[in-house]
Amino acid sequence: MNQKLNRRDLLKSGLMTLGGLAVAPHLTAGAFGDSSLTLDPEQRIYRSPMVREYFLDNTNAPKIVAKLNANENPYGPPMSARKAVAESVERGNRYAWQEMYDLIGKIAKKEGVTPEHIMMGPGSSDLLEKVALVLFMNGKGNVVSADPCYMSLVNVAKTVGASWKAVPCTSDWSHDLKAMEAAVDSETKLVYICNPNNPTGSITSGKELLDFCSRVSEKVPIFVDEAYIELAVGADTQSMVSLLAQKKNVIVARTFSKIMGMAGIRVGYMAAQPEFLAQIQKITRGGMGISYTSIFAASASMDDTEFQVTTRKLNHEAKLYLYENLDKMGYKYIPSYTNFVIFPIGMSGRDLLSKMSAKGIGVRAFEIQNKPWCRVSIGTMDEMKLFVGALQQIS
Repeated sequence: MNQKLNRRDLLKSGLMTLGGLAVAPHLTAGAFGDSSLTLDPEQRIYRSPMVREYFLDNTNAPKIVAKLNANENPYGPPMSARKAVAESVERGNRYAWQEMYDLIGKIAKKEGVTPEHIMMGPGSSDLLEKVALVLFMNGKGNVVSADPCYMSLVNVAKTVGASWKAVPCTSDWSHDLKAMEAAVDSETKLVYICNPNNPTGSITSGKELLDFCSRVSEKVPIFVDEAYIELAVGADTQSMVSLLAQKKNVIVARTFSKIMGMAGIRVGYMAAQPEFLAQIQKITRGGMGISYTSIFAASASMDDTEFQVTTRKLNHEAKLYLYENLDKMGYKYIPSYTNFVIFPIGMSGRDLLSKMSAKGIGVRAFEIQNKPWCRVSIGTMDEMKLFVGALQQIS
């Protein structure tokens, strides 16, 4: 006999998932993406030991006038990339293997490595997930990372049977490198670091991270996700790609989604030792999901330094405007080196989402360390003024 459980019983048992709920699509992707999202007894999405996320089970929300919930670049794609797409689309009936190899060569030159050190993917998240799938597909081993962190790699590793050793961030929300090193054991197959981190926006010292990666990579591969590194204005940071020349077992992921403004065009890459990439390529091919037009858009955007400089400048100015107003309203935000800011709020996350949604503003709401937080992406200056005005009204 089949026993039916009602919604309340499912919530109590911790087995309730979002499969049948009318929920925003972005909740199944992004920083905490997962194909099976479990609700806790308070009907929040369970993200990690430290993090829960609020959501609105509502498909009739007003039209969004300020989409500030996905850390997108509001200024892109650059005109150079748009032109490249338009000019290449007529050849979209062809596979783009040679063109992709040309792009790989261009990226390798920029990073100071050989083309054999580069693997392409449709966005960096695809590559994080491929690595997790290949390393943990036998269902054994553990991955060490910070909590909170970007969950794409961790979720895939857990899904195929790995265990996750979550190491809480330090008091300033940087990675606790000492504790992470101590967490590495004989079963650890990968250490994952997102720097700058998502969803906190915080930075871990480039000098300290370089030393950590250099030493610890002698024991276990270290995957450093640098999706936001180009936006880290004034930070003590540096890419870990330089360690490849020293034969260190590090993997570095980069994306065209942030500084390049091409989140929907889907291009990313990772740099690693050729032997490591060969291990991944035995199971799944890199670059297979990149379209012909995306390759030309990526190449054009790499040359468009003016767009990158402008994006960095406008993002920083809008962030400073947000800081100024959060200071006036008494909010204590985490200093951000990305294109989003997270700060604790004085109402429930669900109330925040409801009130912001009613004004056509999309944000994210989390509970971290048992306190509600708002994470807002940095949009245009006009969008940030809309957000600030709404926050003033609902506070």
